Amino acid sequence: MSQDIDYGNLMHTAMRGLIKTVLTSVSENGLPGAHHFFITFDTRQDGVELANWLRDRYPEEMTIVMQHWFENLEVGDDGFAITLNFGDAPEPLYIPYGAIKTFVDPSVEFGLRFESPDDEDEIEPIVEEAIEIEEEPDQHDAEVVSLDSFRK
Repeated sequence: MSQDIDYGNLMHTAMRGLIKTVLTSVSENGLPGAHHFFITFDTRQDGVELANWLRDRYPEEMTIVMQHWFENLEVGDDGFAITLNFGDAPEPLYIPYGAIKTFVDPSVEFGLRFESPDDEDEIEPIVEEAIEIEEEPDQHDAEVVSLDSFRK
């Protein structure tokens, strides 16, 4: 058993839960106001389902837009299914939450980016910036680090 708490994994799980909650609301109520989503996912991930011609065109990753035309949005515990329009051709997709690399709602400047172990070089500067807290021997107050500094 590991002695460390895997905060990175816990955060990814929580944020994927947030995406599930948002998509569930959209499936029940539609997109409110000007909200729309750009979702980038890894097309190589186990469980991703898409037409062969889309997989050929996007062999590594693909970004979909949920805005004006989408249907059959079904949200499950492990991922979501949706039918999108590609050049007047409706295509069903299934995207596991674990395949999502970015989830962005530009209407409110909200975005999530999920790092993989291959992206460790990109994560390191963010982690270093987050832990740059001056330590004083008799100081017991915690310093609050604003998440705004990490938004892209």
